[in-house]
Amino acid sequence: MSSAFPRAGGVLLPLASLPARHGLGDLGASAHDFVDWCAAAGLTWWQMLPVGPLGPGDSPYSSTSAFAGEPLYLSLDLLAQEGLLADADLEAPAALGSGRIDYRRAAAFKRARLGRAFEAWRARRAARDRRFERFCADASGWLDPWAERASDPLEARFLQHRFQVQWRDLRSHARRSGVRFLGDAPIFVGLDSVDVQAHPELFRLDRAGLPKVVTGCPPDPFTPDGQRWGHPHYAWRAHRAEDFRWWRARIGRQLDLFDAVRIDHFIGFHHAYEIPVANAHARVGRWGRTPGRELLEALRTDHPRLPLLAEDLGNATRGVAELREAFGLPGMKILQWGFHPGSSDAPHRVPENAAVYPGTHDNDTVRGWWRGLDAPTRARVVATTGGTAGSVAWDLWRAACGTAAHTAIAQAQDLLELPGSTRTNVPGKARGNWRWRPAPGALDAHLAARTRDLLDATDRLPRS
Repeated sequence: MSSAFPRAGGVLLPLASLPARHGLGDLGASAHDFVDWCAAAGLTWWQMLPVGPLGPGDSPYSSTSAFAGEPLYLSLDLLAQEGLLADADLEAPAALGSGRIDYRRAAAFKRARLGRAFEAWRARRAARDRRFERFCADASGWLDPWAERASDPLEARFLQHRFQVQWRDLRSHARRSGVRFLGDAPIFVGLDSVDVQAHPELFRLDRAGLPKVVTGCPPDPFTPDGQRWGHPHYAWRAHRAEDFRWWRARIGRQLDLFDAVRIDHFIGFHHAYEIPVANAHARVGRWGRTPGRELLEALRTDHPRLPLLAEDLGNATRGVAELREAFGLPGMKILQWGFHPGSSDAPHRVPENAAVYPGTHDNDTVRGWWRGLDAPTRARVVATTGGTAGSVAWDLWRAACGTAAHTAIAQAQDLLELPGSTRTNVPGKARGNWRWRPAPGALDAHLAARTRDLLDATDRLPRS
């Protein structure tokens, strides 16, 4: 078992999905309250997806920076407590705090107030804010390129500093409560990211600064055209030449924010799919080898325990498994995929060094998944879990907790037994994702107690 991952349970809930009156989840009271709920439920891990600046389609996986935090996650209430906003600034339309997230309205509301907070800070304290100056100096490697791209570099630095302050307060509260944060690092970064603009030599670009080939994955039974993600590929020779300095800084930044980090598309550390730029689909492409072993060796120099979770779903060849196993990294298993004959995701085949999920943010909720199953598969689910269709979400959650895997994580929607209309993301769908959030009070004491009882029965409660 990886020493970074004791036997434990967790919940997957994007930070944006927290209940919040100012439009989307933030680092204030609702986040602190959710940490308390996790502690009461006996959950060790809060997996919250990437927290960088949101990209096209409001996606946390299309960020414009691999280092910066999303300013919209700042708590206006905490800024008001600093004296940077007035009480009137906190009054918001009721619609912002209920129903599905409206990112456009939330951004318009919050950005105006973040600007006011910055102006108040600049007028009152900018010249004597020593913590701000230290942060800017320590983070200059990524902060300077990020800030210089903004219309007001000082404001961009201010917002990143306040993100850091509010984040560290939340993480300190979580540590005291026995709750750990599981982050998420998309393996690729976008062409429009500050990372590509600041370090073009680290990416496979032509003389015009455009990708020579782009990322994606080939067709499969669910996506006949494959997926064309469109990121530029890495110029691995240049990364080797600098001893993977950019990668080491990137993972170091993530481990400054999180206790462990999920590497999205870990397969890309072994081989990556290269699609001709002119192709609008991914039906034509080739696999190129990548120096994952050298990269992981460099990361292990900085972080001997290497607290990484390998998202090894998809084209996980034996070489991918051998690379993951060589560094002792846990992989992932999805129980929704485990009920056809011979599946390696079947509950009885889940290994100890793994994180097991009934389903992730890219899957339907368990109830939605169940509705689409044929009769033979439903029969296998019932035979395996011993449950019934009326409680299928918890049947799979019990099955996950009962596996040998050291980590079992459920989406909040599945703890709440919600239908497919509440799913977080539909891969390949450009709009309408990332908008679900629980109703205020849905994650209550009764659900916490029920969760804690299951984790106790399956030896997943935190050790005292």
